Amino acid sequence: MEQNPPSPAEDSAAAAPSSGEAKPSLFPLFPLTASSSLQTTTTSSTPQWLSNTSFTTDISVINDAVASQLNREITQSPPQDDEDENRAQANPLPSSRYEILESSESDGGGRDRERKKRKKRKKRKCDSSVERGGFHGFGSRKSRVRAWADSEAKVAKDYYIDSHGDRDNLAFGCIYRMDIALYRPYNPLKLSGLHVRGLYWWNRSGSLLERDGDIDSLDAKMKSAGRYCSGKYMALERHKSFKRIRLVAPESSPVSMQDEFIPLSETDAGASHGAVDSDLVSKTSTSLEESWEDETLNKTREFNKLTREHPHDEKVWLAFAEFQDKVAGMQRQKGARLQTLEKKISILEKAVDLNPDNEEILLCLLKAYQMRDSSDVLIARWEKILLQHSGSYKLWREFLHTVQRNFSRFKVSEVRKMYAHAIEALSASCSKHSRQVLQATDPSSPDPVFVQLELGLVDIFLSLCRFEWQAGYRELATSLFQAEIEFSLFCPPLLLTEQSKHRLFEHFWNSGGARVGEEGALGWSAWLEKEEETRQKVMNDELSRENEGGGWTGWSEPWSKDNEGIVNVENETINDVVMEDIQDEEEYKEVEPEVDTENLLKMLGIDMNDGDGSEVNDTSTWIKWSKEESFRDCDQWMPVRRKSGTTSLANETHKTDEDEQLLRVVLYEDVNEYLFSLSTTEARLSLLSQFIDFYGGKMSQLFCSNSPTWADNILSLEDLPDSMLEKLKCIHEVLTKTQNSPTGYSFEYLSGSFSRNADFMKFIQNAVLLCLTVFPRNYMLEEAVLISEELYVTKMNSSGMVTPCRSLAKSLLKSDRQDVLLCGVYARREATYGNIDHARKVFDMALLSVEALPVELQSSAPLLYFWYAEVELASTANDRESSSRAIHILSCLGSGTKYNPFKSQASSLLLLRAHQGFKEKLRTVWSSWVRGIINDQSVALICSAALFEELTTGWDVGIEVLNQAFSMVLPERRSQGYQLEFLFNYYIKMLQRHQRQSSLMKVWESILHGLQIYPFSPELLKDVVEVGHYYTTSNKLRWILDDCCYKKPSVVLWLFALSYEMFKGGSHHRIRGLFEKALSNDGLCSSVLLWRCYIMFEMEIAHDPSAARRAFFRAIHSCPWSKRLWLDGFLKLNSVLTAKELSDLQEVMRDKELNLRTDIYEILLQES
Repeated sequence: MEQNPPSPAEDSAAAAPSSGEAKPSLFPLFPLTASSSLQTTTTSSTPQWLSNTSFTTDISVINDAVASQLNREITQSPPQDDEDENRAQANPLPSSRYEILESSESDGGGRDRERKKRKKRKKRKCDSSVERGGFHGFGSRKSRVRAWADSEAKVAKDYYIDSHGDRDNLAFGCIYRMDIALYRPYNPLKLSGLHVRGLYWWNRSGSLLERDGDIDSLDAKMKSAGRYCSGKYMALERHKSFKRIRLVAPESSPVSMQDEFIPLSETDAGASHGAVDSDLVSKTSTSLEESWEDETLNKTREFNKLTREHPHDEKVWLAFAEFQDKVAGMQRQKGARLQTLEKKISILEKAVDLNPDNEEILLCLLKAYQMRDSSDVLIARWEKILLQHSGSYKLWREFLHTVQRNFSRFKVSEVRKMYAHAIEALSASCSKHSRQVLQATDPSSPDPVFVQLELGLVDIFLSLCRFEWQAGYRELATSLFQAEIEFSLFCPPLLLTEQSKHRLFEHFWNSGGARVGEEGALGWSAWLEKEEETRQKVMNDELSRENEGGGWTGWSEPWSKDNEGIVNVENETINDVVMEDIQDEEEYKEVEPEVDTENLLKMLGIDMNDGDGSEVNDTSTWIKWSKEESFRDCDQWMPVRRKSGTTSLANETHKTDEDEQLLRVVLYEDVNEYLFSLSTTEARLSLLSQFIDFYGGKMSQLFCSNSPTWADNILSLEDLPDSMLEKLKCIHEVLTKTQNSPTGYSFEYLSGSFSRNADFMKFIQNAVLLCLTVFPRNYMLEEAVLISEELYVTKMNSSGMVTPCRSLAKSLLKSDRQDVLLCGVYARREATYGNIDHARKVFDMALLSVEALPVELQSSAPLLYFWYAEVELASTANDRESSSRAIHILSCLGSGTKYNPFKSQASSLLLLRAHQGFKEKLRTVWSSWVRGIINDQSVALICSAALFEELTTGWDVGIEVLNQAFSMVLPERRSQGYQLEFLFNYYIKMLQRHQRQSSLMKVWESILHGLQIYPFSPELLKDVVEVGHYYTTSNKLRWILDDCCYKKPSVVLWLFALSYEMFKGGSHHRIRGLFEKALSNDGLCSSVLLWRCYIMFEMEIAHDPSAARRAFFRAIHSCPWSKRLWLDGFLKLNSVLTAKELSDLQEVMRDKELNLRTDIYEILLQES
């Protein structure tokens, strides 16, 4: 073994007391006696490692030795003060045995003086140590705290609590800001190489990083120097010439999976033991040592090279632009940041010149323009780019969001005009693309690009309808839906130009016929046929009358001029009498004093012409006004028909009502600019499904949570839909189950009023029933109709015991007896209401009739079998019988035998055939999935096979079937389509059913993996919070949610993260921080739902009305179109808003052209 030079520790050991004295013990809990300490070298029972001299040396001696060694390596320390040495010799360690002695007052005073002297000497010593830059206090502890107990100490118990611990140790839990361990960043300018001591010790001169003095001595020098977290060192870290050493893993050859272990290189092995070649390390560190200025130059050179080599790679240009944001973040001067912004804009302009059709680069450039230009200049730039890219759905969507959020320029009429331009441009692009597709390919197979164009057009139209609805023009929003559904779904089968279609539709709109959603509606095409039949019938009647009158009918005396004059005189006389009566009535009316609104207000003491006198100074009046306005908004959403040819001489009250009704009439000119034609089935179904969702109907998921349609729908929400509210309630129950005093906070106040309004449900039912003629045998629409009927009947009569939708379902089945999927939907609704026997009868009837159906209808049989099996397993009457019934049902599907109602358990032969049959069917499904053909029937077959294996073989085999299904889909396609998302949710449910056998860790890992594929799925986010609450710690769950919100921010993610903190009773500061992070995002700052949630948090939980007031003003500035948000200020913040402020808010609402239905003077008249 290599001989080391003698250390100070060995010198001190040589000068140790003789063997007769007691040596200190390493372990104070096991004291050694004097006799045992003398026999440590002779007895063999003592372990050898305890005989090492380093374990018998006092720890303070070692600490002093290390400190002196380090001081000698850096610079020679001055010697210790003689006074300190004498005191150390004169005051040896006291004995461990203490005796109680009586002390006089003089002795106590002497001890106090001695203690003060020691404090002064200690302070002078620390000050001198700071001035020398040495490490005199290294290894020392506070007074009255010994490092180790004496060897002869006889302890009374096995442990002690150090109540006077190290002030610089965070382990003692001190929160005082100065009680922080003295850590310092090393100085790379003075240190070369990666010497270990350089990471902890500093140069003695202290020119850049001066060591702080003792914490207790807060002198002026320490205050000026500051600690490592002070502004001085923060400025040093941000200095552009401050060099840092970056450790980068060396590039090595990839490790093959066949290797049994990862080989460790000699360099790494040497580094792990501290035996690194200094030259090699120095060379490596020098190559990686760079300042921020060096990094900026190197990155810029690298990006310049990449953009020259790959000019058409959008990722390179976007990364280059993002790097400019990082550079701007390190610059403190505003002028420097503006220069960096100009550089970023020039980079993106160059990228646009090379890639003129790239939408991502254009959007990035326009966002950079938004940071520099004024709103007028920015809108002009947008318009110029949109003229060149009029068919881009992404650009139009971002432009409309920009115009909507601009508070200074916002007016409803201006935004409405922009929507008209967008729909016109996109509709023209779709028509042009449609002509090209029809000429090039087979029209039976739609072009995917064309399908996406029409889906984008539908999304823009839905955004317009939401905008009109939220701005208060609810009748217009309803009319837009009616007009577009009629125009695109019920267009007459005539070869007409677009202009001819509009003229024909105008005739239908102004005719007074029932429109979609209204009672007795037939659809535009059917109405036109009926109109044509009526016209033909009238013409035939006229012709028949003329033909019948062809014979002689006797003499007829012709009218003479005298007779005509007599008739005219009689008519004139009658008219004169009527006019005289009318004039007499008018004269009588003129005699009566006219009492108008102005005179009535003067009678109340309000003068409208008196400036400030016309203001309402009572807050309660504004509260009543806002309640009345909210009530009328909820009640007045259906457009009113204009009655032609009616002139009424009613009184003043009726005239006022008529004027109000006229404001709710929607003319053809109001909807003409927003009509367009749809030719693809996907776009038509998307329009109808979003219409159902808009009015609060329930329908099976038609869109993947990753689709832009789903994201736009969630972003534009003002209220929480019922489906998401149910998931948040589940989280609330899980999180508050173990709390003694659960929080009373919930999201109930954010629930919408759609499902509570029976008129909405009737409107949806009428519309979907009419649309079933366009989409026959669509089980999703049929389910939506039955659920809307249930909600409508339940609201009208909640005492019924029969399934509310039974009569409607039977009438639909009578009209189409071959619709077996309707039977399945109806049976599931019966099972939901607990009528399991009736549901079984309906299922049995449908499955028995499947074989008699055409082949194209038999393909939907897997859905029926799967629904039936799930209904049986959901029945809690008898678990064993339910499992047997489910196995029997799935066995019939797998084996391919004719279905028979359940009588007894399935035989072993039938089960064997079912296993083999499912394998063959799955092979067929895999072949179609590889080609990209994924439909509802194939997903139902896979789920049925997995469920059958779970019930018969074991849950792990069922999981294997689902894993095999996922492996058949390319990774980039797994995040597309609602079918695969449904399949993954079913996979998670199966794991949760068997989490005791599979372990909760397996479930947790699968959920996290699914969250990477579907980060916006409410179902997966609910599972993350529920399972994470039991499986992992709160901090780990918060970290996961924060990471998801940082990488893929969305309204759904933030809602679940906020709900976890609120239901958990988290810190108000953290909840506010989450709100601020969410609303600081450019894409989420326009979420009315998040702003309303923030305001209610401040009012209901934090009880901070002033903070809620600030959040409210920020909210209306970010979302000026939301009338609901403005009214929240009147309803929720009336305690912190004055009457003058409420009056000003109403004036701003009128200035922004929001639709106000109630005049404040109506409330004043009611109060009088």
